[in-house]
Amino acid sequence: MIASSASVGKGPSHFGATGQCQAQVDPLAALRTPDDPPWDVYLTGTVFLDIIFTGLDSAPVRGTESWARGMGSSPGGVANMATALARLGLRTSLAAAFGSDHYGEYCWDALAQGEGIDLSPSRTVAGWHSPVTVSMAYEGERTMVSHGHEPPPEEPAPDCPPRARAAVASLVPGKRAPWIAQAASKGTRVFADVGWDDTGAWDLAGLADLEHCEAFLPNAEEAMRYTRTSSPREAAHALLDHVPLAVVTLGAEGAYAVDRRTGESAEVPAIAVEALDPTGAGDVFVAGFVTGTLAGWPLADRLAFAGLTAALSVQEFGGSLSAPGWSEIGAWWRKVQSLPGQDPEALQRYGFLAGLVPTEQPRPWPLRRAVPTIGFRRSA
Repeated sequence: MIASSASVGKGPSHFGATGQCQAQVDPLAALRTPDDPPWDVYLTGTVFLDIIFTGLDSAPVRGTESWARGMGSSPGGVANMATALARLGLRTSLAAAFGSDHYGEYCWDALAQGEGIDLSPSRTVAGWHSPVTVSMAYEGERTMVSHGHEPPPEEPAPDCPPRARAAVASLVPGKRAPWIAQAASKGTRVFADVGWDDTGAWDLAGLADLEHCEAFLPNAEEAMRYTRTSSPREAAHALLDHVPLAVVTLGAEGAYAVDRRTGESAEVPAIAVEALDPTGAGDVFVAGFVTGTLAGWPLADRLAFAGLTAALSVQEFGGSLSAPGWSEIGAWWRKVQSLPGQDPEALQRYGFLAGLVPTEQPRPWPLRRAVPTIGFRRSA
């Protein structure tokens, strides 16, 4: 069931970014001009090969063997965000290193051919093996074990990222990423998230690149630690001293956001679903929020859409290939409208989807999903 808030809609377009027959919407169709940057979103980071175990009854115990009822493999790391953006119809460019092993070949093919992501800024590193993450999902949470090595420096390094409407950056405490300032100086709108601060400092001054960002999207625990506040909403307002737009995710409670420039604030509860695997849900949330922001939607609609895409993603294996496309979003919208006993105000919150998704379910091109193994040898 869903709960209440008013929403405003946008017009549809049904041209897929990859040329496949997947039902697709271009949320920026009404805004596009011949002078646009070639890409809607630019990303850079590490691509992992994710191996996901689900259906565990409990956390693994030392000295015992645990069996999982489900398993999937998919590209992970920055590929989670890139895939989620591409499936929402945004023209996405990714700069990453790929191993010259079978894992690297699989990830490259899944992103370039399967999702239509531009990998022209990326490279294959001879003799470098792909980083790997094993994720174990149980009790609505996950535990991860990763292995990898830094790729050798690229020579020559690009002077600047490609022109794009937006970029998504993962900030690292105590470290600057020069490309963020370069992108912002060219007019790219930078959206940032952050990982857990292993140093324990939780010092906003250590997030030096935050000054170049339009929006910051930490989770509640991260936001409160960085701002030394006692509630997520208080933390969001404190973050406005450092960034124009603060979005704090509240887990099962949803998300809260406040915009310093417009004075807008919004809070939207989460959609209750039975989660199979939460891997990458945060990345899918950010992708949904970036999509709505670039399309010019009201803040409440952006939060609702981001929460919906994240909720749909946790019902599939893996981080990247669990991301929903417009067919899945449309199917959800038609289903909730047909369910008896829905609160009219609850439906109103997601009413903006009526102007976006196809009115009827077309025959979709099936999205790639995580599979138990990378591939089989052909029989002789």
